[in-house]
Amino acid sequence: MTGQLRVQWHGGEDAGVVQVQLSHPGKLNAMSRAMWRQLREVFLALQQRPEARCVVISGEGGHFCAGGDIAEYPDFRYDEAALRHFHEEEVWGGLSAMLACDVPLVACIEGACMGAGVEIASTCDLRLSSASARFGAPIAKLGFPMAPRELALVRAAAGELSTRQMLLEAATLDAPTLLARGFLSRLLPDDQVQADARDTARRMARLAPQAARFNKQTLRALAAPLPEGLLDSAYAYADSAEHREGIDAFLAKRRPQF
Repeated sequence: MTGQLRVQWHGGEDAGVVQVQLSHPGKLNAMSRAMWRQLREVFLALQQRPEARCVVISGEGGHFCAGGDIAEYPDFRYDEAALRHFHEEEVWGGLSAMLACDVPLVACIEGACMGAGVEIASTCDLRLSSASARFGAPIAKLGFPMAPRELALVRAAAGELSTRQMLLEAATLDAPTLLARGFLSRLLPDDQVQADARDTARRMARLAPQAARFNKQTLRALAAPLPEGLLDSAYAYADSAEHREGIDAFLAKRRPQF
């Protein structure tokens, strides 16, 4: 089972609301390569659907997304060209499709929101969270950095301090902290976050859709581009001993020796 995205269109009073759910049973919805590719396909398709008024993205089983599917990593991460393809084509392909989607996006966050989950949430216009949700990107424990485009995305959404803590300290941050720092739009009791996300999407779907799309286009145009040259050597660490040790240690369930 490599995981999948489930897409559901609502009708009636929820007409125009689309639910996109991350599903990877047994892995807290960790993103597999197949899921990244499907993420791109889903949001490219939604961009072409004028009847889509608001998208709610959530995770199955009480968790948003625990990160990437590390079990897949030894198959490709130690080759620089393959690593670059994964981040620039597969991961960024999915994230950029979300960023380019003019339909308003609402993240409904529960439980674990780590690594890839933080990145996916960072593409959304509103982020609603359960009180017990936890956030982080502890890839320093795995021996590799966050890819430049992904880091720029998280930094813009989560802020400088939270990004540095997650990446340099491998810190796990709680939802009240990220609400106070402006990453989260709203904090809710655990048993209310899904209903609130649905109500929020319903209200947004009743607003002027053309105005929403124009606003998102303008906001996107105002975002600063990534500095030129930053990607030239971004994946040169692929075959490094540190990179291999971090992933090998995780899969062997032992502490890495850096």
